[in-house]
Amino acid sequence: MLAFAGLWAGLWAGGSSAAAQTPAEFRWAGDAEGGAPFVEADPTRPNVVSGFDVEIAELLARGLHRVPRFVMITFSSIDQSIARGDADIGLSGIEDTSTRRAVMSTTVPYYEFREVLSVRTADASRFRTLEELSGRKVATLAGTIAHDILLQSARQFGIEAVSYEDDVHPYSDLVLGRVDAVLLDNVLADRRRRFISGFTIQPESVAIGHYVGVLSAANARVRDACNEILLAAMRDGALERIFRKWNVWNDDQPRLYARLLAGEQVIPVTSSAGVDARSTASLSALDATKRYLPSLLRASVVTIVLSCVSMALAVALGVVIATGRVYGGAPVRGLLKAYVEVMRGTPILLQLFVLYYGIAAAIRLPAFGAAFLGLALNYSAYESEIYRSALEAISPGQLEAAKTLGFTTRQILVLIRGPQAFRLALAPMTNDFIALLKDSSLVSVLTVMELTKQTQIFATNLGSWVVPGVLCAALYLAMSLPLAALASRLERRWKAATS
Repeated sequence: MLAFAGLWAGLWAGGSSAAAQTPAEFRWAGDAEGGAPFVEADPTRPNVVSGFDVEIAELLARGLHRVPRFVMITFSSIDQSIARGDADIGLSGIEDTSTRRAVMSTTVPYYEFREVLSVRTADASRFRTLEELSGRKVATLAGTIAHDILLQSARQFGIEAVSYEDDVHPYSDLVLGRVDAVLLDNVLADRRRRFISGFTIQPESVAIGHYVGVLSAANARVRDACNEILLAAMRDGALERIFRKWNVWNDDQPRLYARLLAGEQVIPVTSSAGVDARSTASLSALDATKRYLPSLLRASVVTIVLSCVSMALAVALGVVIATGRVYGGAPVRGLLKAYVEVMRGTPILLQLFVLYYGIAAAIRLPAFGAAFLGLALNYSAYESEIYRSALEAISPGQLEAAKTLGFTTRQILVLIRGPQAFRLALAPMTNDFIALLKDSSLVSVLTVMELTKQTQIFATNLGSWVVPGVLCAALYLAMSLPLAALASRLERRWKAATS
């Protein structure tokens, strides 16, 4: 017994010793979709990421005597994921803002960038500043300093801010003429200029910003350790070597490092365009709500209008498709069935991308038009199945009796079969409309500023999803509940009329 106990103690001690020798993981969050030079999937090894933020994460992990592990998180969700503990630090071209400083632990800035305007080469002499773009469309990424600047510019200069989910399509749409300018940081602008021709980057900076790492507010001790590592890397040239490797080193960085090493505080953002770039974090939740509520209400109008017109077209197309599948010949039925299967079997997001970006070289649809058409075409497939099953649910005896009385096929459909089928289809059709109302949030990828996208911007600037989420849910309920109540009322009336 004593021998067994000694063996167990030895095994436990040995296991503990081995565990103690294994370095802990340093989990860092980034978005590989953002691409180089920040974080991108290696073309030769898709499971491996590369970029200067990847090398900075490895630098920090070595300094902390840990093993780096990449955690893929969508860029817009990095802050929330860090706050809930999904990773230790977020590194993916994350901008230093007063919002992040208020709710997160942010590292010292490790790179200085400039917000720059890009315009079509033919317009380079016309549009050099934001003020000269009055009444024009200017594209940017949502939830960035540039977006906040454009929102302020909209009030000052009448600029229309167009929000994108990625940094590729703003520049391609600029060349296509869908927008008149792009405001983003110089790292992104320089990268896109290597692959997309036809636009010019204006030399004057609109604002100055910095990239930082973000940690949870409770992780300030690790943040302080990361700061020491970053400052040491500024002294010994390690950061310079990383940035030179990725061709993003410039004269702005030595000046930034000199200020930081001298103990100078670097403010989150400065603007040279007369634009107030302060974030919503400096406001109370009530004041922030008052500031964003008009935008949420306008976005709600876009959502309900888009949903109504899309559903109207979907219903019309669905009726035609269902009628063709019930009454058409074999070729017609086969063609319509193929359409239904394709639209139901492919993601609606893919269909939206194809309509807006995929066919842009041949047909340049406006954003709202592509969103309206995409939703309508997708939902028409589902509506057609509802109406087809409703048509086939009508008693064959009624149809035979109508034929005996001399009714034509068209009269039977319009006067007997159609009205009864519509009553059967009302409840599922109402459910589909409510589903479409929520699916309209997908059209933000086409730059349509609907309710969910506006809420996401509000939450990003506020640094919390609590108030924006509650307001968004309340607005969606305010739009969907009356519709459900109307459908229930119609069902009761028709049921009473036929009983």
